[in-house]
Amino acid sequence: MPTRTPSEALLDLAADVIGLDARTLAARAAGSPFITLGGTFDRAARLRLRAGEDLGLGVELDQLMGPAPLADVLDRAVPAAPPPLPQPPSARRPLLPGQRAALGDTCAYRVLSAELTGPLDVTALRTVLDALCARHEGLRTVFAPHGGGMVRRVLDRHPGPLAELPRTAPGPDPVAAAHSRLAADPRRFAGQPGRPPAAFTLAALGPGRHLLSFVHHEAVADGFSAALVWRELLAGYERVVRGLAPGYAAAPGPDAVEAAHPGAGCAPGTAPRFRTERLAFALDDSLRDAVDATARRAGVPHSCVLLAAWALVLGRDSGADAVPVGVELPRHPGAAPVGAVAACGARVPVACELEGTTDYFLRGVACAFGEALAGARERGTAHALATAPTAPVLFAARDEWLPARTAYGGLTARFHHAHLGSGPAQAALTVLRWRDDPLLCLDFAPAVIERAAAVHLVAEVRHVLRALVRARAWAPVDDLLARSGGPGTAPFPAAGTVPLPLC
Repeated sequence: MPTRTPSEALLDLAADVIGLDARTLAARAAGSPFITLGGTFDRAARLRLRAGEDLGLGVELDQLMGPAPLADVLDRAVPAAPPPLPQPPSARRPLLPGQRAALGDTCAYRVLSAELTGPLDVTALRTVLDALCARHEGLRTVFAPHGGGMVRRVLDRHPGPLAELPRTAPGPDPVAAAHSRLAADPRRFAGQPGRPPAAFTLAALGPGRHLLSFVHHEAVADGFSAALVWRELLAGYERVVRGLAPGYAAAPGPDAVEAAHPGAGCAPGTAPRFRTERLAFALDDSLRDAVDATARRAGVPHSCVLLAAWALVLGRDSGADAVPVGVELPRHPGAAPVGAVAACGARVPVACELEGTTDYFLRGVACAFGEALAGARERGTAHALATAPTAPVLFAARDEWLPARTAYGGLTARFHHAHLGSGPAQAALTVLRWRDDPLLCLDFAPAVIERAAAVHLVAEVRHVLRALVRARAWAPVDDLLARSGGPGTAPFPAAGTVPLPLC
């Protein structure tokens, strides 16, 4: 029986991760990048993790998401380096670049919550949180002023903080009510002097219902790291309620991420931040299915179809040939150790060129996504991300980080991304859920975009998305740039009315 080559074994893993037949993927991999074969950041991270665990091979994340054919990327796989051991706690350490950038904004908090249904064992939960903090030094890191600046100190031991909140008053949306309470003062729970700016809160929503929230400053974790915390927390909880240990080992810390790619994933200084409001809007299942079908036809992830629709909306009045959209990367753009809780996210401007036919345009958006990462690596990731202009509009596909709902240890968990009233962009379109009950949101800065204009912007997103999925593969993308105003319907505000500078 012939011996399979490492590339063949990696192709089999890639087919399993993407959900394609192995022979189909092998036939297409020689001429198509990973992202045009249905690859996403989540799938790239899982492929990289499995390549290391199952085959002992290392694959670069930014190469997987880049423009090179998948077969070429897998041919360049090398033996995986063992993850570095965590450093022992020390009195003081200098800030890492991602921490320094995030700490420039004291309001840069995030809340990722799980609505838990079922019997909750709070004692088991506390056991898991203690073990989780012992595993991740990012959850044990204290930031403090020193010598005119800030330093960090990793605590040797830090019991997992869990604040039990008073029962939420009855109302139509108890989750939103609990999030409003956290948004009023997140530092009360995760910002006390001498303590890490990360904590968990637990609110009772009703019989057999709780909201468990991970409140953290962006200096502790990016979005992908927060999702990692949740996956590990729920898996550990299931083990504990079965009478087992959580099963955690010490994980690589933020210093290991920095050692892999010095200075990568962030820009020095403080990024602008805006007071924002949120408009959440659902998509019906038929539109979701049409987006998925269009994505399969074009060979791109569904998130690229949504990003393309957002770029079309932004480009309709600008007349620009290309629209730069800042894309939130849920993972370190280089070969950072998988499994670290760290502030190593990045926002990279992706130039969405409004040209060609529908499918050509969609594939171009996917390739531009990868080229932004590849260009950063070629020029030096830290330099490229530091000097890249920040787009005033963002797109994020957070549905890729976690499933809409999952079940562990007798609990059903449904995830919610809270809005805390501020954000890094004038307008940001975010995919919160996709598989079950598709939900998107538009976060907008009312100082720049009036609420009525934001409502019209949401309507334009729906309209353009429907037009995009109805368009034939060979239809000119110019046909999608016509505005949707009609009798009795106010058109999307013209450029200047809603000042969204695109460069």
